[in-house]
Amino acid sequence: MRTRPRRAVVAAVALFAAVGTLPAAAAQDQHRQQNTRHPSHGGLSATIRYTEYGIPHILARNYADLGFGTGWAQAADQVCTLADGFVTVRGERSRFFGADAAADSALSSATKNVSSDLYFRGVREAGTVEKLMATPAPLGPSRAVKDLMRGFAAGYNTWLKKNRITDPACRGADWVRPVSVQDVAARNFALAVLGGQGRAVDGITAARPPGSTAAAAGAPDARDTARAARELFAADSADMGSNAVAFGGTTTANGRGLLLGNPHYPWQGGRRFWQSQQTIPGELNVAGGSLLGSATISIGHNARVAWSHTVATGVTLNLHQLALDPADPTTYLVDGRPERMTERKVTVAVKDGAPVTRTQWWTRYGPVVTSLGAALPLPWTTATAYALGDPNATNLRGSDTALGFGRSRSTSDVLGTLQRTQGLPWVNTIAADSQGHTLFTQSQVLPRITDELAQRCSTPLGRVTYPASGVAVLDGSRSDCALGSDPDAVQPGIFGPARMPVLKDAPYAENSNDSAWLANAERPITGYERVFGTVGTQRSMRTRGALEDVSAMAARGKLTVRDLQAQQFANRVPAGDLVAADAAKACAALPGGTATGSDGKAVDVHEACGVLAGWDRTANTGSRGALLFDRLWRKLPTAQLWKVPFSAADPVGTPNTLDTSAPAFSTALADTVTELRAAGIPLASRLGEHQFVVRNGRHIAVPGGTESLGVWNKVEPVWDPAGGGYTEVSTGSSYIQAVGWDGGRCPVARTLLTYSQSSNPDSPHFSDQTRLFSAERWVTSRFCEKDVLSSPALRVVRVRS
Repeated sequence: MRTRPRRAVVAAVALFAAVGTLPAAAAQDQHRQQNTRHPSHGGLSATIRYTEYGIPHILARNYADLGFGTGWAQAADQVCTLADGFVTVRGERSRFFGADAAADSALSSATKNVSSDLYFRGVREAGTVEKLMATPAPLGPSRAVKDLMRGFAAGYNTWLKKNRITDPACRGADWVRPVSVQDVAARNFALAVLGGQGRAVDGITAARPPGSTAAAAGAPDARDTARAARELFAADSADMGSNAVAFGGTTTANGRGLLLGNPHYPWQGGRRFWQSQQTIPGELNVAGGSLLGSATISIGHNARVAWSHTVATGVTLNLHQLALDPADPTTYLVDGRPERMTERKVTVAVKDGAPVTRTQWWTRYGPVVTSLGAALPLPWTTATAYALGDPNATNLRGSDTALGFGRSRSTSDVLGTLQRTQGLPWVNTIAADSQGHTLFTQSQVLPRITDELAQRCSTPLGRVTYPASGVAVLDGSRSDCALGSDPDAVQPGIFGPARMPVLKDAPYAENSNDSAWLANAERPITGYERVFGTVGTQRSMRTRGALEDVSAMAARGKLTVRDLQAQQFANRVPAGDLVAADAAKACAALPGGTATGSDGKAVDVHEACGVLAGWDRTANTGSRGALLFDRLWRKLPTAQLWKVPFSAADPVGTPNTLDTSAPAFSTALADTVTELRAAGIPLASRLGEHQFVVRNGRHIAVPGGTESLGVWNKVEPVWDPAGGGYTEVSTGSSYIQAVGWDGGRCPVARTLLTYSQSSNPDSPHFSDQTRLFSAERWVTSRFCEKDVLSSPALRVVRVRS
């Protein structure tokens, strides 16, 4: 319910006066006493102060109340997206949307609702999440995190009870229902296993033992499987990636740290970020972006330290190849002794149809899986099956890691949190602090696949897949091929903190989704196991461009937050810098100004030559030639691209020099010109005229460029020539933050949520920050209390259960 702003502001100030001005120890003691007394007589409450762009600053007395305010405020902005995700983790999509409809891609790789439901209903009926919630910390979640989840569920439910849904995506829908703590925890679980079991949902739920008379099928082709695995794991950065850089005090204007975080996440659905500030006076004060459904800040800053994440190259799963009993394909042998698989029979309800019942098969290593995507089959024969290992299936610690970051006062505290909780499943961490320190670490929960273990225990298939992709296929018939344990690991079967790649106090630490090797090009990280990623291999165009940019910034020195802002929207196209001039010259040299397309027809490309020559090599919305180069670049075959190959001695500078003599170049040029002309798009048009999103009927130009172009400000738009060009963004720059310190009590922070706070088209915050993104403008963070209360847009809401 709402209260008048003046009364609520007075209440908020009184709370700070009562608690926030106490010494830290005394404030924490008072917080614990309040937590015990439950001052709202068993109910939950919070004060939410909204500032510009609908950013909520949630003030609470304890973690349960903080979760309550967070759940309430997230529901206010994202109720339909949240509700859709809760239907997913309850295994009820087929019941409401039909069995064969496309599944919720935010929470698993399932292609259809029925396979998604069979998996998540199986998780629920096995009590997986409840067991993890009941596990004592540090292996299980802490009391504070449990309170946050409990409060989040109550806040979400209270919003549903007291408000009318206006979002047409779920207005009046019967699938929008109250949730339980189990639902909130299950959503966190789904995110944890996204790179493991979540990647293999179709293969888990479709696994069937062969008939007793079935002939043994041939083993999967090792080279084809290795190639498919390599492509599958490399493709992650196209769907979800990030850039982040931390600058140390030796490079900045005032000797303090700087951090620029630029995560690339989906613009629609349940992996969107949502921005807020969370405050328990004397206990926690943190601001940033949360993944929807999370009660903690995922990427953010506090008064002393800032951090961001990038999707890491570590392979979060492994396979064990099972030797089956010739008489029973549901029995496998370990050290010559038979073990029966465990049957998990699951039934899901189906809209307008009969319920579907299927059996999943589980082993000591994990579930039997018959594929990792359509291109990577793992057939279950009378002789062999494959079991999927996923250490994150016992990891519900990610919220404790995030909470620990929020409480940190330095990069050392951030690293200590990672070492203590080991809760991050699939990301790196980059951090900077107010004392000028930097940190990069690939502290992931990974299966403990050492190179020695892979060499000793890989099957013939694994001897090809592991070097190529990091996917280990181990001999499941030998107990000595189990993953083992590190003494400093929080759970069995994973690497301990001492094995993680770490770089501390470098002048800069940067990652753009390549391995840890070149977090700083002058201080390479080596010595880690193959499962973490590669060393000495070709870097992506985005990594190369980023390293060129940030190393030059560090060398120039005297950096400020303004320099971070400039880097975010420089929109330099590294691929263009490498090849556009050569492409223009080769174009101009074509006889008669024509090239032959893939259909065999001659195409006049003379105009394209001048456009390429005049292009400014950026992906700004006003750049002429950026769209032409983008479409050309996508058509050039990578196998025939470069004259100078990659060299590990010059990983940032190679490969280089476009091979314009190859016939593929002129063919791609002709096809590009034909494509744009057929769509009615002038070759010299401004990028923003044809790279845009539509919000409430309004075209909003989008700056940036695709993954392979190497643009820091990555966007992956959807090509729709009939609709005018790139008419939507599937993934790309999301919650962006540029953070530094000037010696005062408040951090110097600028933020931007590219797709805005709300997915409700009726909300005033449906596209306001998207328009800022288009104009390359930022939001000035209101972190300190005086700044929150002085906001001209201040609106205060007092919520209670």
